[in-house]
Amino acid sequence: MAKRVLLETDKRLLWKFAYNFGWRGMRSVQRFKRGLKKGEYFPPFLYISVLNSCNLRCQGCWVDVAAKQEKIEAENLNRLIREASEAGNSFFGILGGEPFMYKGLLDILAEHPDCYFQVFTNGQLITPEHAERMREMGNVTPLISIEGTEIISDERRGKKDVYSKSMQGILNCVEAKLLTGVATSLCQTNIDDLLREEWLDKLIDLGVMYAWYHTYRPVGPEPNEQLCLTPEQQLKIRKFVVEMRAKKPIAMIDAYYMHDGQALCPASTGISHHISPWGAIEPCPIIQFAKENIRDERHIRDVFVQSEYLKDFREMSAETTRGCIMLERPDKVKEFVQKHDAPDGTARGTALPELEAMDNRPSQWNRVEQVPEKNWIYKFAKKHFFSDFGAYENLKESNGD
Repeated sequence: MAKRVLLETDKRLLWKFAYNFGWRGMRSVQRFKRGLKKGEYFPPFLYISVLNSCNLRCQGCWVDVAAKQEKIEAENLNRLIREASEAGNSFFGILGGEPFMYKGLLDILAEHPDCYFQVFTNGQLITPEHAERMREMGNVTPLISIEGTEIISDERRGKKDVYSKSMQGILNCVEAKLLTGVATSLCQTNIDDLLREEWLDKLIDLGVMYAWYHTYRPVGPEPNEQLCLTPEQQLKIRKFVVEMRAKKPIAMIDAYYMHDGQALCPASTGISHHISPWGAIEPCPIIQFAKENIRDERHIRDVFVQSEYLKDFREMSAETTRGCIMLERPDKVKEFVQKHDAPDGTARGTALPELEAMDNRPSQWNRVEQVPEKNWIYKFAKKHFFSDFGAYENLKESNGD
């Protein structure tokens, strides 16, 4: 992996990654740990949905992509990144909709050279010029989503030629020597095609440096429950990722497990939260209710630290499950948002009825079998920089009834 990174990427980009994400990211986590001792939670990683618009129509999407465009104004986005950086944050996930539909996005990110940005994109709007601009900036990594083979991609994403156009976006990024990643939301229609060594080998041959497997979550106005994975399949994913981390020269990302294989929820631990296109500060992207907004006149650190809503969510979620509370106990999420009288943050205005209609489903927490890391690098990094930070000390394990 080290050989690949040294030979296949721009060395200046590698330095930016090592310093902005590596060194400054570690310092962010250490600062987060110090804040915990005082009961202060400011996430070292923030995920920002800069707009709701998208050029695709994916199955099960919970973002109001067909609604009137809403976006975080450039002034507020710059202020958010600047103040979050002042509070100790150096890493931001940029989401949508489709982030590259946000006019001037790269100009804004370029104004923060001391931060590192991971852009979640379908890749179809990444031209060679966009890729070269990101190379010049040095502080952006594109994470391009591939949802299956040619046929499955068209079905999952609602348009034709999705696979080929997204693959071209990958090639444009690789040719610019960017640190390029590929993400997949695994579900019933693509798990057999993409959870395979052959797929990872293809990504390696293309020049992709990291892969991220998510699991499909049936939320939003049109949840497709037939796509949901079984507990056995989720365990299979965990075992595959652990094995490939010890075998393949490609980084494998996951945000839902500790070094010892215990599950965790990043929102429950406080290590990350989400900003919606309307500026709402949400526990995570699929819980679309919020009490605070980035347009608050207070410093963003104070907004987070003083939020009773986020504090109560972390405690309630961590006392309920190590997995995803939205999947396992949507009834508790409904009770929680009603208790706080948290407004519906969607354009469609139906998030609460959607919660009521959800069934309890298994998440990544396997109460019987945990799969610890095999690779010592991942084990060390997770143990010291991506643990549960003691969030689950009061959790009473159950069978999920």
